[in-house]
Amino acid sequence: MKAIVQDAYGSADALELREIDQPVVGEYEVLVRVHAASVHPDVWHVVRGLPYVLRLMGAGLRRPKNPVPGTDVAGRVEAVGKRVTRFAPGDEVFGESVTGYSWANGGAFAEYAAVAQDSLAPKPGNVTFEQAAAVPSSGFIVLQNLRAAGQVKAGQRVLVNGAGGGVGTLAVQLAKAYGAEVTGVDSTTKLDAIRSLGTDHVIDYTQEDFTRGGERYDLVFDVPGNHSFSACRRALTPQGTYLLIGHDHFGERGHRLLGSLPRFLRLAVLSPFVRQLPRPSLSILTKKEAMSVLSGFLESGELTPLVDRTFPLSEVPEAIRYLGEGQACGKVVVTM
Repeated sequence: MKAIVQDAYGSADALELREIDQPVVGEYEVLVRVHAASVHPDVWHVVRGLPYVLRLMGAGLRRPKNPVPGTDVAGRVEAVGKRVTRFAPGDEVFGESVTGYSWANGGAFAEYAAVAQDSLAPKPGNVTFEQAAAVPSSGFIVLQNLRAAGQVKAGQRVLVNGAGGGVGTLAVQLAKAYGAEVTGVDSTTKLDAIRSLGTDHVIDYTQEDFTRGGERYDLVFDVPGNHSFSACRRALTPQGTYLLIGHDHFGERGHRLLGSLPRFLRLAVLSPFVRQLPRPSLSILTKKEAMSVLSGFLESGELTPLVDRTFPLSEVPEAIRYLGEGQACGKVVVTM
């Protein structure tokens, strides 16, 4: 099969399109004929090998354990392992090709990928493969964080900072699906797209600082983390909640060794003493649960993924560079 191969950490320029063997599926795995795979910040980080701590989180110390990048897939089932019960050849599916919560290459930038059955869900017929591939990683991040905040309730006021990105566009729609009044914050060029997602209000961050306005929100969902927690508290109600997703702008803001981890640790230490921070929890949403929820929202039409651009498999390096420029509105997707 054709696949993008990464021999070492570094620039996307070193990625090569090669012929390699198809993956062999395990007992509980599905062989997916990939039609589309998304490019997201985690892909950029694992290709670069930065921050260094991610290499201890499954990627591989000196070089990637899995030489084929990419984690989010959408396609058709080609074959199944002998203990697979949920899917059969010919089924259209989408999901995340890494297991557990490791930060690693997942083999998605290839014509075929082996994926655990519990990391997949049926692809609804009302969305394209490209749209479905835009959902898994970003959707899981949104659902897990909303759960940590106690779930969004009807009538609450939610602000999504970074509403035009891959995570932000899904956060806006899921908050709306739960009945919230949503304000989206992003740059001038992304405001029309954010409005099209159903946001009730938009803020152009080049013209207005939401932390210094007079509005107060029940939840601030902060994707870029470009304001301190103390600044964001000014925009919260006394019982409101602050959620940091912590995108580090492709290495520009995060620590080279630890990335954004120190910032998350500081908030975790403060959380028992500060009402507006979610308490640490051992309740983790499984990928099987998350994919089922996301599939339901796609099928109902409450979630419509926004695809900014598509690139053919041979142009994965260009797709990663484009993502790193930070101008994409929604997701960047690779097609086979």
